[in-house]
Amino acid sequence: TLLTGMLGVFLALDMFLFYVFWEVMLIPMYFIIGVWGGKNRLYAAIKFFIYTMAGSLLMLVAILLMMFQASKAGAPPSFAYDAFLRAAPGLGALAPWLFVAFAVAFAIKVPMFPFHTWLPDAHVEAPTAGSVILASILLKMGTYGFLRFAVPFFPDVALSPVVTGVVVTCAVIGIVYGALVAMVQPDVKKLVAYSSVSHLGFVMLGIWAATLQSVQGALMIMIGHGLSTGALFLLIGMLYERRHTREIAAYGGLARVIPVFSLILVVTSLASIGLPGLNGFVGEFLVLLGSFGRFPWATGIATTGVIFAAAYLLWALQRIIFNQQDKPENEHLTDLTARELCVVLPLVVGMVWLGLYPKPVLDRMDSAAKRYVQLAQPGLERRPATALTRSAEERP
Repeated sequence: TLLTGMLGVFLALDMFLFYVFWEVMLIPMYFIIGVWGGKNRLYAAIKFFIYTMAGSLLMLVAILLMMFQASKAGAPPSFAYDAFLRAAPGLGALAPWLFVAFAVAFAIKVPMFPFHTWLPDAHVEAPTAGSVILASILLKMGTYGFLRFAVPFFPDVALSPVVTGVVVTCAVIGIVYGALVAMVQPDVKKLVAYSSVSHLGFVMLGIWAATLQSVQGALMIMIGHGLSTGALFLLIGMLYERRHTREIAAYGGLARVIPVFSLILVVTSLASIGLPGLNGFVGEFLVLLGSFGRFPWATGIATTGVIFAAAYLLWALQRIIFNQQDKPENEHLTDLTARELCVVLPLVVGMVWLGLYPKPVLDRMDSAAKRYVQLAQPGLERRPATALTRSAEERP
């Protein structure tokens, strides 16, 4: 059911069908967390359900209003995506409210600061498979929603100075805040969960910059984050099965005991940091490159997120697999089995491939990125420079 809902969200060209699939995937994820999760699984599952359902209901109201408004203008009633694109420019005073309804639903799913509080609880309490699905696919549905629906339907509203200022500010806060909070987490799974808030802030920054490089970078981060963060959750789950604790302080010196696990953990962490030659670097570099011309100050602040990412992940690696091996419980841990290697090695190969030769993927997404920039162009043309978003060309 969850797989059906995820595929339906990305494939649906009928807005009502899109909403149905959007809700369908909520139910199995609720049970995955609530039945097979950790000690506080019910709290995390209910919080996840309430957050997502509240945003989804707003989106349903917006979809129905757009359909009725389009039919009043003489067009036949239709939920088709193209019909909504044609009807959106004639919505007048309703457009800002409809945009907010879509934006809240998608911002909760991203999750974008300050709608992020459900994510750490859901990640920590979910079983390993649930965390991997949540990080790799479900979070990307929020950013996909902005790229596919919210901004193309309402470019004048979405890219107006006020909305741009709010979104870019929240994205930058999410990047820095998520990284700083991750740095002080004693639980390695919660650390990775907060790192997702930081990484997805880069995606939102790239979407709102609406340049070809920034949009391609946002898409690359979405793909790369699914690989590296999904692999991190898998590795944490494998370690948890051996020691039944996720506390960073419970480990140390694992490189001498389980060297293959440690090597893969290092490579995956470096990919998440954005080391050149691995997948994380390509997306973040393109976002920062494409966003600097439109948001120089915001991009400069966002760049510190890369530094903080190195700090929290390298520090965690030092405490988990290096340092002194002074815990007797860790002396007899077994290294990764053949089955576990078959699970994580394809992800590592993907990280290296996207880092060294991303051209096939960038070429494949080129037409979609250009289409998004074209749909966003009306809003960009009407957006005056502000202190936060003034472009490099307009600065004295």
